[in-house]
Amino acid sequence: MSLLTELEAIVGSNGLLQGDAVAARPNENMGHGSCPAAAIVRPANTEQLAAVMKLCHQHNQPVVPMGGLTGLVNGTQCQPGQIGISTERMRTIENIDELAGTMTVQAGVVLETAQNAASEHGWQLAMDWGARGSAQIGGALATNAGGNSVVRSGMAREQVLGLEVVLADGTVISSMNEMLKNNTGYDLKQLFIGSEGTLGMITRAVLRLRPACNAVQTAMIAVDDFASVGKILRHLGSAFEGKLSSFEVMWQSMTDLLIKETGRHQNLFDADHGYTILVESSGVDEQREAAQFEQALGELLEQELAADVLIAQSSQQAAQFWALRDDIEGLMGALYPLVPFDVSLPIRDMHAYTQAITERLQAALPDCRCIIFGHLGDGNLHIVAGPTEQKELVQEIVYGELAQFGGAVSAEHGIGVDKRAYLSHSRNDAEIALMKTIKQALDPADLLNPGKLFS
Repeated sequence: MSLLTELEAIVGSNGLLQGDAVAARPNENMGHGSCPAAAIVRPANTEQLAAVMKLCHQHNQPVVPMGGLTGLVNGTQCQPGQIGISTERMRTIENIDELAGTMTVQAGVVLETAQNAASEHGWQLAMDWGARGSAQIGGALATNAGGNSVVRSGMAREQVLGLEVVLADGTVISSMNEMLKNNTGYDLKQLFIGSEGTLGMITRAVLRLRPACNAVQTAMIAVDDFASVGKILRHLGSAFEGKLSSFEVMWQSMTDLLIKETGRHQNLFDADHGYTILVESSGVDEQREAAQFEQALGELLEQELAADVLIAQSSQQAAQFWALRDDIEGLMGALYPLVPFDVSLPIRDMHAYTQAITERLQAALPDCRCIIFGHLGDGNLHIVAGPTEQKELVQEIVYGELAQFGGAVSAEHGIGVDKRAYLSHSRNDAEIALMKTIKQALDPADLLNPGKLFS
């Protein structure tokens, strides 16, 4: 009996994709390429996944975990002969504890579905990013995703209380803790969060919810110099009394492209400015929050930190502000082929760093644009270079300069395949050696997502 036949016996005919159904799936970032895997297995629950992994372990069969396929580092890229394992059928929200503020979900639950379910029960799931409509919880945890609310609530790992994982040999590690405090030995869940499916496959999670904050204030702030950006962040963090939930910054290179050149968005301000900040505060008292928000922004003008301020007067206008920040499709259309980056470094070094890479890219590739934006409130910048086919040259410039500032080559997207060669820019030899020791201990045959993180 062949391996695929045995796998089908576990997951059923609906749980095994072959041939054209596999080839129709993307194999590269942003939906490109055709998946060359021998098959894609779609278990419906932990028990099926454990049986699948036990069988693959017996056959020494490499597998590639797959979530919503929204990553940007080719972390789910398959090679011929490998088998993809998708959690797309594992989409059950098992429980919401309205008293404790927890949610128990299967790995394949889509982020937006989980957000809506939490909201219906008077709570908030503090994870959010542009691909919320297709990103899955399991993938978000496997990559320790960031997003728009990190400045207030932290990365994905800080939203997790408990986790269930299937190891390479099919062993199930069920650590579905529901308590905020549980100091009983090693915190095993943190070993798998951010490991990109190389140590185990996440099947279920207990997520920590936050009280719903329905009084949301949104504004755009125009700033002429980067020094003021940092001062504004500090001022608002204090003035909003810890309720600052988003602090997004767009360099003029981005706003000029999306507003002036492509015409995809309306001009917000009468004059050009070096930086546009999208800021959001979330609370519970609409009248109080609005007054506090307006006062804090007015102080920015009085102190001449901001050149102009535009406060959203409706949810529709707030959505318009966010549409500009989230228009990755517009950037891709204008700059493709492009090279995207997701880096992190201290805010104090951002101006020098972004100037350095912009100048070096301009000198090396005169026709290549350098678009910069990011969450910034948590030290995360996104850089898009294009149009260009010179991927390795661009990477050497962007990552080479980053190493001089002690930055991280990945802030929230992971390493995957694309950043594998640059891991040493952010981690020393001892750290990488320890990572490999852990990998060897849990997956000695290198069956789980082989070739990701490090070769």
